[in-house]
Amino acid sequence: MEDKTRNLFILSAFGIFTILIWQVPGGFYILYPFTILGTWFHEMGHGITALLLGGNFQYLVIYSNGSGLAVHSGSLYLGNFGRAMVAAGGPFGPTIAGALIIASTKKESIAKYILPSFGIILLLSVIMYVRPVFGILFISLFGILILYISFKTEIKWKLLSLQLLGIQACLSVYMNIGYLFSKGANIGGNQYVSDTGVMENALLLPHWFWGIIIIIFSIFLIFKSFKYVFSE
Repeated sequence: MEDKTRNLFILSAFGIFTILIWQVPGGFYILYPFTILGTWFHEMGHGITALLLGGNFQYLVIYSNGSGLAVHSGSLYLGNFGRAMVAAGGPFGPTIAGALIIASTKKESIAKYILPSFGIILLLSVIMYVRPVFGILFISLFGILILYISFKTEIKWKLLSLQLLGIQACLSVYMNIGYLFSKGANIGGNQYVSDTGVMENALLLPHWFWGIIIIIFSIFLIFKSFKYVFSE
């Protein structure tokens, strides 16, 4: 019981600290490794959603300033709704994945397989999608570190690592809250329509409405996953 209470406190404090620090000028440098990992989660969410909807996930770019871009091509199923789903895949996909990762720590028999699997997924994404060299090196190091923790540490550290990764995936949507409530952003020197801006164009309701929905959804999933893991 004491271990559960301690881990719940650590995760909650980490989550609140992460969200607050990301909102201050230069805050992403303080949490730089988690910022880059958050970008990976977000862009993979776009790319995987595009694949599921019949598109081609070509590559994702991670810039040293923490911004990123997922490039896909080909027609998507469901027309405008499909385009909206790909845009939503950036914030929604990692939130769902993070909640499932957190929930997996309820049972050690499951969690011990999830952590090395995640490390392998990181390394496979480097081979298949991540660009340029900066992203390749950074995500490779993450993958190697996670595999090391998977095979060289006690189960309590594996569980805590998974929970931290899960909460990081869920929180990737909060790296720049202002982005959720804007129609566009400058990425790599080019201007792009924001995720919520794409959703507005495809589904008509204003971008700020989708920003609110995304935040409510993420809070709900984090709460439910924590409740599942830390309840008796």
